[in-house]
Amino acid sequence: MNFLFFDLDDTIFDFKKAESIALKKTLSAFGIPPTDATIARYSAINQSLWERLEREEITRDDVKIGRFALLFQELGIKADAKKVTMLYQENLSHGHYYVEGAEEAIQALAKRYVLSLVSNGTSSVQRGRLAGCSVLPCFSHVFLSEDLGVEKPSPLFFERAFAAIEGFDKAKALIVGDSLTSDILGGIQAGIKTCWFNPHGKKASAIPPDYTISSWKELDTVLQDCFPESI
Repeated sequence: MNFLFFDLDDTIFDFKKAESIALKKTLSAFGIPPTDATIARYSAINQSLWERLEREEITRDDVKIGRFALLFQELGIKADAKKVTMLYQENLSHGHYYVEGAEEAIQALAKRYVLSLVSNGTSSVQRGRLAGCSVLPCFSHVFLSEDLGVEKPSPLFFERAFAAIEGFDKAKALIVGDSLTSDILGGIQAGIKTCWFNPHGKKASAIPPDYTISSWKELDTVLQDCFPESI
């Protein structure tokens, strides 16, 4: 048996779309114009803080509340970052939109592999987005960093995930994700093969994945090379 680990946001789900919709609803509710510039700036701040969390420089609450506090400070807006955070997470928990090809691919792969989800996203938000989702039954396990008590790319995250999977073998495992600093570095440090999902043609960094794909259609070729005995 071979084991596939998938990141959730911007790999299976289109997080940027969900984020934009949830932000517009949230900001509007607080009387803040949800302009494209404001949403873009929020996304940049959010990304920066998540990367700091991955490096264990700040806490999860620093991310969740701090991103709004920093945004409002920059824009000169007087709003309660904690209250905004609560409404935003509620709005975000209702939004799941698939990356093109992901839904069909996951359903097909579940017939041949043991699939697990691995995400650093907030547990309540991720579980809300997954509830009733067509691909949720395809996964044998859902590993969320908030539940495991440690973030990707920490080796401990993967050690705890591996320990929960019956018959797990590192030599027969592959992780697929869009983040070099979280998914790919995490996979490398955990000793499993890695596949970078890079649909937007981002430039490679010093973190080298074993494979790179730009669409879900290309994953079959990777799996044929990675696990030829399973084809």
